[in-house]
This record gives sequence, C-alpha cells and structure tokens, in this order.
Amino acid sequence: MPLIRTQGREHLPGTGAVILASNHLSFIDSVVIRLAAPRRVTFLAKNEYFTGRGLRGRLVRWFFTAAGSVPVSRGSHRAAQAALDTARGVLDGGNVFGIYPEGTRSLDGKLYRGRTGVAWLALTTGAPVVPVALEGTERLQPVGKRLPRPHRVTVRFGSPLTFTGDPKSARARRAVTDEVMLAIGELSGQERADRFAA
Repeated sequence: MPLIRTQGREHLPGTGAVILASNHLSFIDSVVIRLAAPRRVTFLAKNEYFTGRGLRGRLVRWFFTAAGSVPVSRGSHRAAQAALDTARGVLDGGNVFGIYPEGTRSLDGKLYRGRTGVAWLALTTGAPVVPVALEGTERLQPVGKRLPRPHRVTVRFGSPLTFTGDPKSARARRAVTDEVMLAIGELSGQERADRFAA
C-alpha cells in the first residue's frame, strides 16, 4: 500500500452530510481518499465497473461494491441528473460523498474548471463542502497503468465551505463551483486551466 501523508483531517466533520470535492489525477484517487478520510466516503462509479464478465469482472465488481461505490450511467443530461440525485440520497442519509468537480482526470497535472454538480449538491442539501487536494497519485498509478507503484502521496483536507443560494440559478452554481475550485487550487498548488478538461 502507498505511504499516505494526511493533512487537515480535523476539518472533516465527525457527523452529518459532507461533500468532499477533490482534484483528480489518477484512477486510484478514490481509494487514497477513502484510506485517508476518518469517515466512510461514497463515490459514484460508472456502471461498466459493475457489469463485467468472468473472473476479472467479478473482481472489479467486488472491489467497487466493497469500497461503497454506487453505479451510475453516464453520457446524457438525464444520466447526469440521475447521478446527482443518487449523490443527494447519500447526503440526505447524513453520509460523506466524494466528487471530482473537474469531471475527469487531469492528464497534464493542471487543475481544470469545475463542473457545477458540486454546487447543485451543496445548495440543494446544505451540506458543507470540504476541499481536498491530492498530490502524487499520478505517480502512484499513472494513467494507463493497471497496477500501482510504490510512491508517497499526500492528501490535504481544507476547511469546510458552506453555501446558500438558489440551486436552480446557473449564476449561483457557477459562483459556488468557482469558489470550491479556488479552494482546491490553494491546497494543491496546481497551475489553473481556465477551461474544462477534455
């Protein structure tokens, strides 16, 4: 297992709904966050991880199920809203939900513009957002590599952010998302890219 250095665990509230919003550098990020967090964290995972066949398919399904991942379909606006509704259910149960506002892994190490699902969740549920910065996971398991390699990683939890506003307002969702991404960037020190990740 990787050597994980954790900073700011005290920022994660011990009870109640919490959104962990993190940068995204590697496939293994969700595993690292789960190991570093003092509470169980639920992430969404694409449905294909739960439908594979054969021994490999069963192992992948077992891994994601045991880790507490929830399967979701991807691709359409309807699927995106269904994913957010699933996440809202996790938060309504008083649990911790992890999300990557960039929407996909950064292949060049830059921090990309966030998508507004994190803001919709925060404004709809009232859950605080704890920004998270990962460092080194892109070397622990580089993109395209099946197995991790020994490497030290750092997980930084920032101070909780609370928001109020109308979740139906695109302007409010954009403002909240930009504030969350600013907090992640301050923790991670990544160069910012003022565009969405491809």
